[in-house]
Amino acid sequence: MDVPSDEPTEPTGADPVPLVEPADGVPPVVADAPSLRRAADALAGATGPVAVDTERASGYRYSQRAYLVQLRREGAGTVLVDPIALGGRLDPLVEALDGTEWVLHAASQDLPCLAELDLRPSVLFDTELAGRLAGFERVALGTLVERLLGYRLEKGHGAADWSRRPLPADWLNYAALDVELLVELRDVLEQELKRQGKLEWALEEFEAARTAPLPRPRAEPWRRTSGIHRIRSPRQLAAVRALWEARDALARERDIAPGRVLPDAALVDAAVKNPADEAALLALPVFRGRAQRRMAGVWLGALQRAAALPRNELPEPSQQHDGPPPANRWADKDPAAAARLAAARTALTAVAEANTLPVENLLLPDLVRRTCWQPPADTSPEGVAAALREGGARNWQVALTATALSTALTPPAS
Repeated sequence: MDVPSDEPTEPTGADPVPLVEPADGVPPVVADAPSLRRAADALAGATGPVAVDTERASGYRYSQRAYLVQLRREGAGTVLVDPIALGGRLDPLVEALDGTEWVLHAASQDLPCLAELDLRPSVLFDTELAGRLAGFERVALGTLVERLLGYRLEKGHGAADWSRRPLPADWLNYAALDVELLVELRDVLEQELKRQGKLEWALEEFEAARTAPLPRPRAEPWRRTSGIHRIRSPRQLAAVRALWEARDALARERDIAPGRVLPDAALVDAAVKNPADEAALLALPVFRGRAQRRMAGVWLGALQRAAALPRNELPEPSQQHDGPPPANRWADKDPAAAARLAAARTALTAVAEANTLPVENLLLPDLVRRTCWQPPADTSPEGVAAALREGGARNWQVALTATALSTALTPPAS
């Protein structure tokens, strides 16, 4: 008798077929209310899941809003919607998609900007997440389409400035291709997950992604400034913070990506050099440019505010955490916790490999660290299972990991 394998099904081996344009051509962009109503009616009258994607302007704009929404459904074809031209009012589309299954690739990237438009799926299938759970090492959309469907997608505009108007024809072609085969990919991945006995796992993960709350804002986002490791004193940290906050306010007001207002390297350089006056500031690289000369008063004012802070208002040298410390410090702070974490990682890696899963999808690394740093009072498999559920683990994850994690958390008999 053949025993089903957890290994992903191999492709046929035929050379991929280049897919350079949608089969039905690129549709006109929906940019007015009558066109939106017609598109919504067509989607409502079609059948099956709806492929959904968005294009943003990350790296160009401060906001993460959607500048284009792409949809495709059997019987309706592809629809490209310009939410900016429509003032963000997509009510007919909201009604048409209510109750349908949405297919997205890496849904967590798109769901927040779709929610800003009141577009929320009732049922979700995430092809990237499905690919991970099925054991594929490379899960980019183009890679999965090529491996499982035999087509090579035309790529090249994902990092473009999608706030630009009018949108170039080749960009629209690229955007339409992103949903051209998404439903077909979903169907193949569903069959693969069924074959491996993982479909129920995937359905739990999809629902968790669909209902996940928006990420909480970082407590001190300025600490993520690139190059901040060069900073040596609390006073310099205060300067970085003041410059970062001044830049962020400008970027938000102008809806420009912060790095385009002033690069991180310039923030750090100014904090380190601590220019005494405007002339010294404008002598620094980047600040010599025409745009920065106009803003010199803003940047110098930020530096002066940081210099005037009393000592008790300076930032701490390192960020305060509400959870365990970084794992590389555990051996010094709590050797027993470090031993638990090492044992847990070894055990979870073995479970992941046995089930052809990425270990980070088996159980969130942050949940593993928290559980090892402060184990539950009851470290039996049942006690660990309860702790994992309280920490947000899904049923399938608990079933696979509770016993192994219990063993790692239980001190050896003396």
